Amino acid sequence: MNVILFGATGMVGQAVLRECLRDDGIEHVLAIGRSTTGLAHPKLREVGFSAGDGELQGYDACFFCLGVSSAGMSEADYTRLTFDLTMQWARRLARIHPAMTFLYVSGAGTGGKAMWAQVKKRTEDALLALFPSAYMIRLAMLWPKHGEMSKTRWTRIGYAALRPLIPLLRAIAPGAVITTEELGRAMIRAVREGAPKRVLENRDLRTLGYNSGHPEERSRP
Repeated sequence: MNVILFGATGMVGQAVLRECLRDDGIEHVLAIGRSTTGLAHPKLREVGFSAGDGELQGYDACFFCLGVSSAGMSEADYTRLTFDLTMQWARRLARIHPAMTFLYVSGAGTGGKAMWAQVKKRTEDALLALFPSAYMIRLAMLWPKHGEMSKTRWTRIGYAALRPLIPLLRAIAPGAVITTEELGRAMIRAVREGAPKRVLENRDLRTLGYNSGHPEERSRP
């Protein structure tokens, strides 16, 4: 299986990339982004946003982990960087690979009254209509297990403050917290085997990630 990954340098993208590189069933990973990961791996190839159609040939799935915070942003700007950018790439990939599986990292609360939630919902709906095989990843709290770090300063500060509490939050609300390992494995499994729903919340992702994990690591809290 060959996959395309957007946003490989963000916290979510780092998690997905790690699991893709560890998965024996994935042969090639094409990372598309503005900055490089700094990794050297025989499976990994990196290109910028100027990639031509020829460079996008031969892929089975796309993990779209690219996103921005809506904090301090107008609706027009957030729409341009969320809906417009995502759909520009999605339509291009759908033209090249109509049967591609497309996974879009959205967020818990998508569809709510907040501006960002409405824009994300519009993006989800458009992707679900475009791809026969598409899954929306409504991520809530993510527990970094291997040094994954957000590129956004306020997010890094928030995680630093919450880090000691994450295990407790997971114990109190298991469905609200997912590890980076579980997330990456869940997304890969959704491509490989499908998932029971097209919109996946944290609890659904945890189940998929746990069931596809390495045996020696399934006992981790």
